[in-house]
Amino acid sequence: MDFYTADWYPLGLGNAYYRKFDLYKMEWKLREDLKDCLVAVGPYGGSIALMKDLSKDKPSSSRPTLEIYSASGIRLSSIPWKSGHVVYLGWTVTEDLLCIQEDGTVLIYDVFCEFKRHFSLGNEVKQNQVVEAKVFHSEYRTGIAILTRALTFTLTSSIEELKLRRMPEITGSKVQPSCWTVLFQDRVTLVLAAVGKDLYLLDNTTCSVLTLPGMSPMAGAYLDMCVSFNYKHIALFTDTGYMWMGKTSLKEKVCEFTSGVRTAPKQMAWCIRPYSKHVAVAVMWDKVLLVAGKAEEGISFHLDEPSIMVPELDGVRIISPSTHEFLHEIPKATEEIFKIASMAPGALLLVAQKEYEKESQKADDYLREIKEQNLLSLAVEQCIEAAGYEHTPEMQKSLLRGNLQLSREHEDQGDRLKAASFGKCFLDKYSPSDFVVMCHDLRVLNAIKDYQIGIPLSITQYKQLTVQVLLDRLVLRRLYPLAVKICEYLKLSDFQGVSRVLAHWACYKVQQKEKSDEVVAQAINQKLGDTPGISYSEIASKACDCGRTELAIKLLEYESKSEDQVPLLLKMKRSNLALSKSIESGDTDLVYTVVSYMKYEFNRGDFFMTLQNHPTALSLYRQFCKHQEPETLKDLYNQDDNHQELGNYFVRSSYSSEKRVEGRVAELQNAADEYNKAKNELAAKATEDQIKLLRVQRKLQDELDKPYLDYSLHDTVYNLLLDGMLKKAEQLYKDFKIPDKRYWWLKISALAEKEDWEELEKFSKTKKSAVGYLPFVEICMKHHNKLEAKKYVARVNPEQRVKALLLIGDLDQAAEAAIEHKNDNEMNMVLSKCSSISDNVTAEKINRARAQILKK
Repeated sequence: MDFYTADWYPLGLGNAYYRKFDLYKMEWKLREDLKDCLVAVGPYGGSIALMKDLSKDKPSSSRPTLEIYSASGIRLSSIPWKSGHVVYLGWTVTEDLLCIQEDGTVLIYDVFCEFKRHFSLGNEVKQNQVVEAKVFHSEYRTGIAILTRALTFTLTSSIEELKLRRMPEITGSKVQPSCWTVLFQDRVTLVLAAVGKDLYLLDNTTCSVLTLPGMSPMAGAYLDMCVSFNYKHIALFTDTGYMWMGKTSLKEKVCEFTSGVRTAPKQMAWCIRPYSKHVAVAVMWDKVLLVAGKAEEGISFHLDEPSIMVPELDGVRIISPSTHEFLHEIPKATEEIFKIASMAPGALLLVAQKEYEKESQKADDYLREIKEQNLLSLAVEQCIEAAGYEHTPEMQKSLLRGNLQLSREHEDQGDRLKAASFGKCFLDKYSPSDFVVMCHDLRVLNAIKDYQIGIPLSITQYKQLTVQVLLDRLVLRRLYPLAVKICEYLKLSDFQGVSRVLAHWACYKVQQKEKSDEVVAQAINQKLGDTPGISYSEIASKACDCGRTELAIKLLEYESKSEDQVPLLLKMKRSNLALSKSIESGDTDLVYTVVSYMKYEFNRGDFFMTLQNHPTALSLYRQFCKHQEPETLKDLYNQDDNHQELGNYFVRSSYSSEKRVEGRVAELQNAADEYNKAKNELAAKATEDQIKLLRVQRKLQDELDKPYLDYSLHDTVYNLLLDGMLKKAEQLYKDFKIPDKRYWWLKISALAEKEDWEELEKFSKTKKSAVGYLPFVEICMKHHNKLEAKKYVARVNPEQRVKALLLIGDLDQAAEAAIEHKNDNEMNMVLSKCSSISDNVTAEKINRARAQILKK
């Protein structure tokens, strides 16, 4: 396999190997040379943005053009630049392009050059003008740091939550820093700047002078510096060709390198793999690319054209007008398999596969050797891992065929190679899950790397980026068919996969204004249907944002959830439709939401008229007003000429809101008037009586200095009787036409309670009792006065006399009366009271009488 390692370059003896291979042949037709342009390339195989750098040219009347290309050189979009002088281009973590102007204005565009928004970096920056700028990423945020002509630094750690920080000035310096960069230490964003031979570290409050550990005293002045992709390493280049490499803590040196080149590099970038023990920095000049590390000698590559470097998680992309290459460290698994004379398990397995394809017996020898050392699983793992690092499908297939496919074919052709035992053993002991996952990953990576797509992700970048973010990037580039195929191929859930992609497609579809609302709505519904996880309300919201209100309404017809329909309808000022939808849903909270919104949107008259057309909403609103807005309820009833409910309203108001008697009387008088208008004579009469009672109670309260207000008529009379105000009670009895029976009950109850037995007896003799005389017996016994109760027994009607006698405990007389009446029920009542031995005579008397009655 010597041919395969021909493009491997060692960095030091036995240290690490590096290779540079083509990703694409660029076929773009650039308007300007790369060296004359502002260039921004997104990480993770991101897009390339270009604009002519006006600072490198004489003033021109022609406007520059902003162009965006895929990594393969296919133009995605372009626009003539009509804004101010741009000094820097950079990409956000979400693949938006930041165009930083000299006046501190930052304009944000998507990959199709569609303007999204803009913001300013403050008045101070605007006054002093931007000289240099850098875009940096921290976790999920994008920040900006700028250097002004006043030699001051200003930065924001997040463009989404814009908080500008003016960094301390470099003490005593009147010279622009020769180089500077952004660092992170303990979640604090810092600026490291070099002026000549001095280094300065700027934090929120101080500017410190630094001396790097292990820095050569003959190093000279700093010309350039760069931070690694993960912000953990930093390299500095001086005018003596000396380079210091260390940790971004600035307290630990990793290595140093002397290049012998004294001119400032065009660019520097770290070329380092995650978790690798090796370090390397790529340094670029006009014609030379140097890879420097711990070795005394570096690796030099000749450059035919002006190029730019793009740091990546696991290497460096190199873009020139004609090629797009990737420089990276050879992974350990690849090195062990392919290096010359390797006896690693993966190398032997790959050789075995090659021999097997030749139908050579040597394949069996190699397999036996691997098996005897119990290294078969390791060999398979190495081949699978190495396949992920390969960039050509042919080599990927070769490495993958070297394990699982080979073992299956051995099972089928065991007689020829006599390796069936190996195949069976292999399949039993090793789960194919890693193999299947790698096949899926490589197929996805090969699909997105295609020239027409132009997203050249390595397996390491892909794992870091995740499938979800990759899908987001495909969606942002409007590559919907590919995104859907990947979702289906990887069997992602609808919510995470196809539904999400289709929703984005639909949001893009509504922006195509050349097509009618009806056509777009039908196309979207035909494509999406009832796909799980699809929210038509979100699509409709996008249509609304684009000014296509009618399209949004049509799309909302496909939305099954009323709670999602209604808010957008309200946003579009379609309150009546929103009210209808909320009523249809049966969700009272939703109806209340719409009604509350309409109350403030409409004038009062229109609001009430709208509710009249929706009885359900009107009913719910009335219920709400009863508890929260009684005054509004009054207006509603007035609007409807609903005199009955107006009367009820005034009655409630008289008790709930009015404290003064005059006010309550006035409210009740209003109620009576409304009841009369409603022709409810009963309610009107009752209300007038209540007015009369209130006036009487207030008078009594004033005269007797005792609370009478808010008593019922019953309680008022009762309390008067208790207080001995018999004439006043009698007057109320007559004035309010209290029924005789009720009044007699009230009076005998009150007299008994105050134990005025003389007055009670006197009252019983005034005229014939309206309630009879049994109540007199009952009330006396209730108050445990048996003597008084006996006075009334003789006056009790014969039909009730047995009950009266039983109340006072005279069983013998009760038995005589029951026998006299020949009433079986009364006899049973008496018998039920005969519980003691002394009552046996009475019981026998009743039983004999009952027997005689039966004989007759």
